[in-house]
Parts: sequence; structure tokens; C-alpha cells
Amino acid sequence: MTYLSFEEITKDDLKLLRSISIKTFKQTFGAQNSSENLSLYLRNKMSFKKLKQESSDPNTKFYFIKKKNKTIGYTKLNFKESQREKMYLNNGFEIERIYLITEYQGVGIGKKILTKIFKIGKESGYKKLWLGVWEKNFKAIKFYKKQGFKKFGKYNFLLGNDLQTDYLMEIDI
Repeated sequence: MTYLSFEEITKDDLKLLRSISIKTFKQTFGAQNSSENLSLYLRNKMSFKKLKQESSDPNTKFYFIKKKNKTIGYTKLNFKESQREKMYLNNGFEIERIYLITEYQGVGIGKKILTKIFKIGKESGYKKLWLGVWEKNFKAIKFYKKQGFKKFGKYNFLLGNDLQTDYLMEIDI
């Protein structure tokens, strides 16, 4: 069995958070987007300053995902008014980011990560979990559907200068 741990990041972890954020985002979306839009997005959304600001939000939690003490990914969870969509302020929370290094994808780790995220939500009294996923990220959409998520809407997402569509998906926990 694969041993995974979730470690909540601290302000001392921002350099590693930025590094893994950039690496996993490029691995996930680099081939399908222009280098200009990717660079612009990473400069604006994954800067040290931006990550410091996000991690200082009391309603946002970042966790490193570790396998045998090696950081293999991370997740960003938003609660209460820090959620990007406001429909779940009272009973739900959001996965804004969930990324794994490519070599750890497709081997059952994603399901274990979701189980841990469900536990975090349940322990905090939440009933629903939702997320946005790029409409062209077919692998992720298939994974979330297999785990029981249902599409309930969509919204626009700006990657650099490219306006893209994310599907909104939810699940009862």
C-alpha cells in the first residue's frame, strides 16, 4: 500500500510550494497552451507574493502531498467566503487546485487524496465538495466522474490572455 501524507504548508514552505506549483502546472497544461499564456499565468498566479497572500488567508489551506517524505503534489482548499463561487458558503468547500507530478498520476493516488480531502471536509462539518476543471482536461474530468462528481455548471477561467471554460463539478461527502 502506498503511504501518503498531507502536510499543511507554513510560511517557510512557500519556496517549495511555488516550485511544485509551477512544475505540476506546466506538466499538466504546457502541451495544450501557448508558452506566452502559460508564462503570463504563472507570473501572475504562482508568484511568491501571490502564494504568500493566498496562504495567509485563514479560509484557505494548502497541503503538500507526500509519499515517503517526498513531495509529489499539493492541493489548495478554500472554505467559507474564500471560495470562488458563493453557492456553498454554508455547507460546502472547494478544491481550487489539486496537482500531482506526472509520474504519480494514474496509479491510484488521486483517489487516496480525495478520501483525505473528504475527511477534512466532514470533520469541519461540510456536506458538499466542488471544483472547477478545464473542459479540455479530459483525464481529470473522467477521474472526477468515476469518483462520483457531477457537472453542475461552468465558468470562465483566464489563462494568460486565453479565456477558457472550466466545468463546475460537485459531490456530496
